[in-house]
Amino acid sequence: MMIRNMRIERQLTVEELAERAGVSRGLVYRAEEGDMGCAIGAVFELATLVGVPLFTMEQSAMTLHIANAEKTLSLLPRAVHRPKKVVKDDF
Repeated sequence: MMIRNMRIERQLTVEELAERAGVSRGLVYRAEEGDMGCAIGAVFELATLVGVPLFTMEQSAMTLHIANAEKTLSLLPRAVHRPKKVVKDDF
């Protein structure tokens, strides 16, 4: 959930994040959903690329961060869409 939140805040598509991390789009989707079958290294790579803090000293700080992420996620758009280029075909 936090990976998705930060990805959308940075206006990255799933395809762009997958390309930067060198993983498939499916893995990005599964990591965003919290699938426990994802390789931890790939999840850490995705989290690092979008700026998710991986380690914190206090449990209360992490709980607060998760609560804020849930609130923010409810306000963000469900997907990131890039504007399509208009082809000028009038010669």
